[in-house]
Amino acid sequence: MNIDLKELTQLAPIFRELFKGYHLSRSEPECYAQLSNMQDQYRALFKALGFELVCDPRGFYYFVPEQMGAQVNKTAQRLALFTFILVEHLADQGRDPLAVLDGGTLGRDELPSLLDKYRDLFLQAEVTTQDELEEKIIRRLTQLGFAEDSNGIYRFLPPMHRFLDVCLSVQQDRDLAASLHSSDLSLPAPQLIAEEEEEEIILLDYPEDESEEDALARAIAAEKELEA
Repeated sequence: MNIDLKELTQLAPIFRELFKGYHLSRSEPECYAQLSNMQDQYRALFKALGFELVCDPRGFYYFVPEQMGAQVNKTAQRLALFTFILVEHLADQGRDPLAVLDGGTLGRDELPSLLDKYRDLFLQAEVTTQDELEEKIIRRLTQLGFAEDSNGIYRFLPPMHRFLDVCLSVQQDRDLAASLHSSDLSLPAPQLIAEEEEEEIILLDYPEDESEEDALARAIAAEKELEA
């Protein structure tokens, strides 16, 4: 495919955000619009760099790199566990988890009771205080494009569907197990916990071995070689 780099007017900001692991959605209107309009061109260019540009039909883009590190998976496990906790917490309150996690909000003032109620689960994510909850989970959600922080009001963005998909899968397995168990079969219902055995979510998280500028220059050089 012939790509005119001059047409990719949002290349620098798009690459900068995706390279950091950010999920681009309509909250970044200019970048999102150009990705939507020139999907094939961007996908071909980034493929030369070793990244797969994923377009989720629910309205967001993200990178899947060729190689992943242990810290990346740990970040994903923490965020998935937090999502599982939120789903149960909201359901217990009689609130619709999907309505909240798909464009809805959660207040910072709800975090202390959430941490206290699910302290044992948060220990799995090495979170024991509200400061750690905000630093290790909330801040990562905002840095990676899953949520926005508006003065202590956290609004969830479309990329949260990546974690909601896993929650739905776990809940379906849980319901099936409970149904079989009610038929006197010895099959315990799985707990709502993010474990390595569950469906894995891969997150790109701040590559350290190459700067953003070097990576972008390499991608452009690769594209020019293809054109030669």
